[in-house]
Amino acid sequence: MRGEGHPMARIIIYSALALFLVFTGYRMLNEGRPSLGTLRDMASAPFTPKQTHPFTLTDHNGQKVSDKSFRGQFLLVFFGYTHCPDVCPTGLLVMSQAMDLLGADAARVTPLFITVDPARDGPEQLKDYVANFHQRLVGLTGSEAQIEDAAKAYNARYVRLDSEDGDKENYFMGHTATTYLTGPDGVALTSFGHETSPEDMAAEIRKFL
Repeated sequence: MRGEGHPMARIIIYSALALFLVFTGYRMLNEGRPSLGTLRDMASAPFTPKQTHPFTLTDHNGQKVSDKSFRGQFLLVFFGYTHCPDVCPTGLLVMSQAMDLLGADAARVTPLFITVDPARDGPEQLKDYVANFHQRLVGLTGSEAQIEDAAKAYNARYVRLDSEDGDKENYFMGHTATTYLTGPDGVALTSFGHETSPEDMAAEIRKFL
Protein backbone atom coordinates (compact mmCIF):
# COMPACT_ATOMS: atom_id res chain seq x y z
CA MET A 1 0.00 0.00 0.00
CA ARG A 2 1.52 3.25 -1.02
CA GLY A 3 0.16 6.83 -1.05
CA GLU A 4 1.09 10.22 -2.39
CA GLY A 5 2.17 13.16 -0.27
CA HIS A 6 0.44 15.74 -2.48
CA PRO A 7 -1.03 18.59 -0.37
CA MET A 8 -4.45 18.28 -2.03
CA ALA A 9 -4.59 14.57 -1.17
CA ARG A 10 -3.88 15.36 2.47
CA ILE A 11 -6.56 18.09 2.47
CA ILE A 12 -9.12 15.59 1.15
CA ILE A 13 -8.14 13.00 3.78
CA TYR A 14 -8.27 15.49 6.67
CA SER A 15 -11.58 16.94 5.47
CA ALA A 16 -13.08 13.45 5.38
CA LEU A 17 -11.74 12.80 8.90
CA ALA A 18 -13.24 16.04 10.18
CA LEU A 19 -16.64 15.20 8.68
CA PHE A 20 -16.46 11.71 10.17
CA LEU A 21 -15.72 13.08 13.64
CA VAL A 22 -18.48 15.72 13.42
CA PHE A 23 -21.04 13.17 12.20
CA THR A 24 -20.02 10.63 14.81
CA GLY A 25 -20.04 13.24 17.55
CA TYR A 26 -23.53 14.38 16.54
CA ARG A 27 -24.79 10.80 16.75
CA MET A 28 -23.18 10.31 20.13
CA LEU A 29 -24.66 13.51 21.54
CA ASN A 30 -28.13 12.43 20.45
CA GLU A 31 -27.81 8.85 21.66
CA GLY A 32 -26.42 9.58 25.12
CA ARG A 33 -22.86 8.55 24.27
CA PRO A 34 -19.60 10.44 24.86
CA SER A 35 -19.66 13.99 23.52
CA LEU A 36 -17.86 15.44 20.52
CA GLY A 37 -15.47 17.09 22.97
CA THR A 38 -14.61 13.66 24.31
CA LEU A 39 -13.94 12.44 20.78
CA ARG A 40 -11.66 15.40 20.10
CA ASP A 41 -9.73 14.75 23.30
CA MET A 42 -9.50 11.09 22.36
CA ALA A 43 -8.20 11.81 18.85
CA SER A 44 -4.99 13.38 20.15
CA ALA A 45 -3.64 11.87 23.35
CA PRO A 46 -0.34 13.52 24.35
CA PHE A 47 2.52 11.24 25.31
CA THR A 48 4.65 12.58 28.15
CA PRO A 49 8.09 11.11 28.95
CA LYS A 50 7.51 8.24 31.37
CA GLN A 51 7.97 4.50 31.73
CA THR A 52 5.09 2.72 30.00
CA HIS A 53 3.13 0.11 31.95
CA PRO A 54 3.55 -3.63 31.35
CA PHE A 55 1.26 -5.35 28.85
CA THR A 56 0.78 -8.85 27.44
CA LEU A 57 -0.76 -9.45 24.00
CA THR A 58 -0.83 -11.91 21.09
CA ASP A 59 0.87 -11.09 17.79
CA HIS A 60 -0.48 -11.75 14.30
CA ASN A 61 1.32 -15.11 14.24
CA GLY A 62 -0.48 -16.28 17.39
CA GLN A 63 2.57 -15.85 19.64
CA LYS A 64 2.27 -14.39 23.14
CA VAL A 65 4.33 -11.22 23.57
CA SER A 66 4.77 -8.58 26.26
CA ASP A 67 6.34 -5.16 26.56
CA LYS A 68 9.56 -6.94 27.55
CA SER A 69 9.57 -8.82 24.22
CA PHE A 70 10.49 -5.57 22.50
CA ARG A 71 13.19 -4.30 24.87
CA GLY A 72 16.22 -3.05 22.95
CA GLN A 73 14.03 -1.76 20.09
CA PHE A 74 12.45 1.61 19.52
CA LEU A 75 8.68 1.11 19.18
CA LEU A 76 6.39 3.04 16.85
CA VAL A 77 2.87 2.28 18.09
CA PHE A 78 -0.57 2.94 16.59
CA PHE A 79 -3.93 1.89 18.06
CA GLY A 80 -6.81 1.13 15.70
CA TYR A 81 -8.81 -1.69 14.12
CA THR A 82 -9.04 -3.47 10.78
CA HIS A 83 -12.58 -2.28 9.98
CA CYS A 84 -11.49 1.36 10.34
CA PRO A 85 -12.62 3.25 7.20
CA ASP A 86 -9.99 6.00 7.03
CA VAL A 87 -7.95 6.99 10.10
CA CYS A 88 -6.11 3.69 10.50
CA PRO A 89 -5.13 3.17 6.84
CA THR A 90 -3.87 6.75 6.71
CA GLY A 91 -1.93 6.49 9.99
CA LEU A 92 -0.37 3.16 9.09
CA LEU A 93 0.57 4.39 5.63
CA VAL A 94 2.38 7.38 7.14
CA MET A 95 4.14 5.07 9.61
CA SER A 96 5.18 2.71 6.80
CA GLN A 97 6.52 5.52 4.65
CA ALA A 98 8.45 6.92 7.62
CA MET A 99 10.00 3.48 8.15
CA ASP A 100 11.07 3.41 4.49
CA LEU A 101 12.60 6.88 4.83
CA LEU A 102 14.70 5.70 7.78
CA GLY A 103 16.56 3.32 5.48
CA ALA A 104 18.99 1.05 7.35
CA ASP A 105 18.09 2.75 10.66
CA ALA A 106 14.60 1.22 10.41
CA ALA A 107 16.10 -2.05 11.67
CA ARG A 108 16.24 -0.41 15.12
CA VAL A 109 12.52 0.40 15.08
CA THR A 110 9.60 -2.02 15.43
CA PRO A 111 6.21 -0.67 14.26
CA LEU A 112 3.20 -2.03 16.19
CA PHE A 113 -0.50 -1.94 15.33
CA ILE A 114 -2.57 -2.70 18.45
CA THR A 115 -6.24 -3.39 17.78
CA VAL A 116 -8.93 -1.81 19.95
CA ASP A 117 -11.47 -4.24 18.48
CA PRO A 118 -10.36 -7.70 19.69
CA ALA A 119 -13.81 -9.18 19.06
CA ARG A 120 -13.27 -8.88 15.29
CA ASP A 121 -9.48 -8.67 15.09
CA GLY A 122 -7.90 -12.02 15.84
CA PRO A 123 -4.38 -12.99 14.73
CA GLU A 124 -5.52 -14.15 11.27
CA GLN A 125 -7.38 -10.92 10.53
CA LEU A 126 -4.41 -8.87 11.72
CA LYS A 127 -1.94 -10.92 9.69
CA ASP A 128 -3.82 -10.20 6.47
CA TYR A 129 -4.26 -6.54 7.39
CA VAL A 130 -0.69 -5.62 8.37
CA ALA A 131 0.61 -7.28 5.18
CA ASN A 132 -0.92 -4.34 3.28
CA PHE A 133 1.47 -1.87 4.87
CA HIS A 134 5.04 -2.56 5.99
CA GLN A 135 6.89 -5.88 6.11
CA ARG A 136 8.03 -5.23 9.70
CA LEU A 137 4.63 -4.09 11.03
CA VAL A 138 3.46 -6.31 13.90
CA GLY A 139 -0.26 -6.69 14.61
CA LEU A 140 -1.26 -7.25 18.23
CA THR A 141 -4.52 -8.38 19.80
CA GLY A 142 -5.71 -9.92 23.07
CA SER A 143 -8.59 -10.01 25.52
CA GLU A 144 -10.54 -6.85 26.25
CA ALA A 145 -8.69 -6.51 29.55
CA GLN A 146 -5.30 -6.92 27.86
CA ILE A 147 -6.17 -4.27 25.26
CA GLU A 148 -7.25 -1.92 28.05
CA ASP A 149 -3.90 -2.42 29.79
CA ALA A 150 -1.97 -1.74 26.59
CA ALA A 151 -4.01 1.40 25.91
CA LYS A 152 -3.36 2.69 29.42
CA ALA A 153 0.34 2.08 28.91
CA TYR A 154 0.30 4.55 26.03
CA ASN A 155 -2.42 6.94 27.25
CA ALA A 156 -4.53 5.86 24.27
CA ARG A 157 -8.33 5.98 24.33
CA TYR A 158 -11.12 4.28 22.46
CA VAL A 159 -14.89 3.79 22.55
CA ARG A 160 -17.34 1.55 20.70
CA LEU A 161 -19.90 3.32 18.48
CA ASP A 162 -22.88 1.08 17.76
CA SER A 163 -24.79 1.41 14.51
CA GLU A 164 -28.19 3.13 14.46
CA ASP A 165 -29.92 0.01 13.12
CA GLY A 166 -29.01 -1.99 16.20
CA ASP A 167 -26.85 -4.48 14.30
CA LYS A 168 -24.36 -5.66 16.91
CA GLU A 169 -21.90 -6.82 14.23
CA ASN A 170 -21.87 -3.46 12.45
CA TYR A 171 -20.13 -0.87 14.59
CA PHE A 172 -17.26 1.63 14.57
CA MET A 173 -14.54 2.22 17.14
CA GLY A 174 -13.70 5.81 18.00
CA HIS A 175 -10.02 5.85 18.95
CA THR A 176 -6.87 7.89 19.43
CA ALA A 177 -5.22 8.78 16.12
CA THR A 178 -1.82 9.37 17.71
CA THR A 179 1.35 7.44 16.84
CA TYR A 180 3.64 6.84 19.82
CA LEU A 181 7.42 6.42 19.99
CA THR A 182 9.12 4.66 22.91
CA GLY A 183 12.81 4.00 23.47
CA PRO A 184 14.68 0.67 23.85
CA ASP A 185 14.14 0.87 27.62
CA GLY A 186 10.37 1.26 27.29
CA VAL A 187 10.35 4.95 28.18
CA ALA A 188 8.02 7.21 26.21
CA LEU A 189 9.89 9.61 23.93
CA THR A 190 7.37 11.51 21.82
CA SER A 191 4.11 11.23 19.89
CA PHE A 192 2.90 12.25 16.45
CA GLY A 193 -0.49 13.73 15.59
CA HIS A 194 -2.55 12.42 12.68
CA GLU A 195 -1.44 15.37 10.55
CA THR A 196 2.26 14.46 10.76
CA SER A 197 3.92 13.78 7.41
CA PRO A 198 6.15 10.73 6.82
CA GLU A 199 9.12 13.06 6.34
CA ASP A 200 8.56 14.85 9.65
CA MET A 201 8.00 11.56 11.49
CA ALA A 202 11.21 10.05 10.13
CA ALA A 203 13.20 13.19 10.92
CA GLU A 204 11.94 13.24 14.52
CA ILE A 205 12.67 9.53 15.01
CA ARG A 206 16.23 10.04 13.79
CA LYS A 207 16.85 12.48 16.63
CA PHE A 208 16.52 9.60 19.09
CA LEU A 209 18.40 6.89 17.20
